[in-house]
Amino acid sequence: MGTSKMSGDAGSFFAKAVAALHGVRLRPEIRLEEVPAPGRIAPYSLALTADVISTQDGEDELASGRFVVLHDPTAPDPWDGVWRVVTFARAALDPEMGTDPMLSDVGWSWLTDALAENGCAFTAPAGTVTTVLSQGYGSLSDNGASVDMEVRASWTPTTDDLTTHLQAWTTLLCTIAGLPPLPEGVVALPGQRR
Repeated sequence: MGTSKMSGDAGSFFAKAVAALHGVRLRPEIRLEEVPAPGRIAPYSLALTADVISTQDGEDELASGRFVVLHDPTAPDPWDGVWRVVTFARAALDPEMGTDPMLSDVGWSWLTDALAENGCAFTAPAGTVTTVLSQGYGSLSDNGASVDMEVRASWTPTTDDLTTHLQAWTTLLCTIAGLPPLPEGVVALPGQRR
């Protein structure tokens, strides 16, 4: 497990909490990979990256992001708890969406809806939604317009069950990638891990 500073009782508590993340069922379009975790933000950390891959159009990347779990037994004041989840999600959207003045609000609602739908217990949410509308000119005029969205967010889980938070984040990734939600009663098979 790519965690930082694993020692003592707090280390084994952290290891147990994040070990459950490896059993989370993901949609088949999600490629999840563990990467080196930040070492200076908190005594214990885990970092995962994910790509949402189109299964219909070959291996086109539809969205990507990062999911970081931080644990500090001293419960830093800004966190309002001992856990902190820090996330990033990015995708290209339909260029027609770029003119919608509410697009950033929609991006934030995709996150809060995903947290609610997955039953996440949390406090102290914070974040930004950035949308960039680009138009090609000159030799790039054939590229036309493009819209990119980035959702950067953090929140404090209020329980030790971090699995619902990973599920919510992957729901957000699939939403900004433009994948339709799974029908009720359909269970996603485990995604491939690299």
